[in-house]
Amino acid sequence: MLIQFNTDNRITGDEDLAAQAEEIVTSRLNRFASRLSRVEIHLADVNGPRGGSDDIVCTLEARPEGGKPVTVKGNAGQTETAVRDASDKMQALLETHFGKLRTH
Repeated sequence: MLIQFNTDNRITGDEDLAAQAEEIVTSRLNRFASRLSRVEIHLADVNGPRGGSDDIVCTLEARPEGGKPVTVKGNAGQTETAVRDASDKMQALLETHFGKLRTH
């Protein structure tokens, strides 16, 4: 499973942030690693300098082998919390997705 990390121009996407986000995503989605070709992490600050309680958006896009990409979003005031929120949602989505494939 390849993990790709991206940020908008309002978030400084340094190596520490990338490593932290990749660690969170890997810990949540590791059990699906053999079934996913790539996971993309996109972090964006939707309010810019105005701030706000849920202004950081983390979009996760997972690409199951041989299937269509699936996407979730997590919002929070901090990047780490937004990544955790999106990772939890993606974990639940993939459990449902692969569970349905198994029953068919």
